[in-house]
Parts: sequence; C-alpha cells; structure tokens
Amino acid sequence: MRIRIVDAFTDRPFAGNPAGVMLLDAFPDDTRLQRIALEVNHAETAFAHRLPEGGDADWALRWFTPATEVAMCGHATLATAHVLHTTGTHTGPVRFATLSGVLSATPHEDGSITLDFPTAPLIRVEPPAGVAEALGAEPLATFDTGPSVGDLLIEVADEKTVMGLTPDLKALAGHSERGVIATARADNPDAGYDFVSRCFFPRIGIDEDPVTGSAHTALAPYWSERLGRADLTGLQASARTGLVRTELRGDRTLLTGRAVTTIDGELLA
Repeated sequence: MRIRIVDAFTDRPFAGNPAGVMLLDAFPDDTRLQRIALEVNHAETAFAHRLPEGGDADWALRWFTPATEVAMCGHATLATAHVLHTTGTHTGPVRFATLSGVLSATPHEDGSITLDFPTAPLIRVEPPAGVAEALGAEPLATFDTGPSVGDLLIEVADEKTVMGLTPDLKALAGHSERGVIATARADNPDAGYDFVSRCFFPRIGIDEDPVTGSAHTALAPYWSERLGRADLTGLQASARTGLVRTELRGDRTLLTGRAVTTIDGELLA
C-alpha cells in the first residue's frame, strides 16, 4: 500500500503539520488502522477510499492519531485533498464522508486548497480549577468549543505569552476532551497574521500539534467577532509554524492553506 507524508498549511517542506495519507480500496479493521497510525507517528494519519458515484460524498475519510481515532482533523484533510489533486486521482472539488459529516475541499489555481468545515460553537465557561497553573498563563476568557472539536479555548494576555508557554502537559490533559487552544491577538497587524495560537493535546497522544485546522473552526468565530472581520489569517506558533486563512460564513468556516508532499513510499507490512 502506498503511503505519503504531506506537510499541510505550509508552502515549504519541513514546516506546517505533517500527516500520513493512504488511499485504499476499502478500510481494513480498526486495529490495523491504529497500528499504521502509530507506526507513522505523526499527529494524524488519514485513510481514504473512493465511494460509489451518485452519493453525497466522493471519498470516505478517517483520521487516526498514534493513540486514537478523532472526529475531525483539518490538516490531514488538507493533506488528503492535496494528494488527490496533485496525483490526478480526483479533479476539482472533493467531498469527504467523515465522522463530522460531509466536508469539502476545493483546489485553486495557485495551489492552495480551501476546506469547508462546520463552525465550532463557543460556550463561555469559567476557567477550570488548576488550568492556569497547568497552562502557565492566566486566562482572560475561556470557552468550550463543543463536541466536534473538543477543546478548551483560552485567550491569554498577548502574543508574547502564547509564544513563551511551557505548560505542564500531564496536568493539562485532564481539562478537556481533546486539548487546550491558547490564543492571543497579534501584536503587529502588519506582520501578515491577525491572531496567534498554540494547541496542546496530550490526552490524545500529541503534546503540541504543529498546525491545527479544526482548532481554527473555533478561532475564526472567536477572533472575527473581536476584530470585526470575516476574513482573517491565523499563525499557529509551534516550532514548525503554519498559516491558516479563515473565512467565517455563519455555521461554516472556510480554512485555506497549502501543502507539500515530502515522502512518497510503500507500506510493506
């Protein structure tokens, strides 16, 4: 079986968020999918197979971290759409049947791809006891992002605070279903991005995710309301970094980025 490693939400190799991508004839059993994802050992590995024509979706798509299957993953969806488009396996917009419903990806002539994802609901909550100590910063505002995303979104004082976070990951793991998104407004609006974020997911086996598309379905409505604009760009300030362009359309959020295939090989086991 052919397997590719794709760096998503970047236009250069060895940046953005790497994902494994496998195009299959059908899904094998879950145990095998999980073992492959553990062997790949990136934040997510995407598995996809073609569906019969005439349905609501063109491809079935599932995502696995090294530890578990997840309900939504933006960067691995972008990576899968990139593989389908660049190999000629699928032309034009593609619809994926997923645990989060039908998600679409539209390629553009400049090489970028736009994902159409559901907007995460934001429910303001009190900061859980101990979360400030675990994160290493005092929350200015705290929101639950709903079951599909499963994160706690925390705004902190400024961009410098986000950049300098060194959380207690073991303590942080108990504060949400998936993880914690730390975010702040960009210090310099002329820097090419409007807000910054970092995402910590130790509960699902990912200490810090390099670039998280699904988190931006919560970041987009949060910052769009505060900044008064539907179109924004977010910088995820991990060591690899990545940019996600967002466009809020009510209950849908468009996520646009690029991707680069770095490894193309064969799974022998």
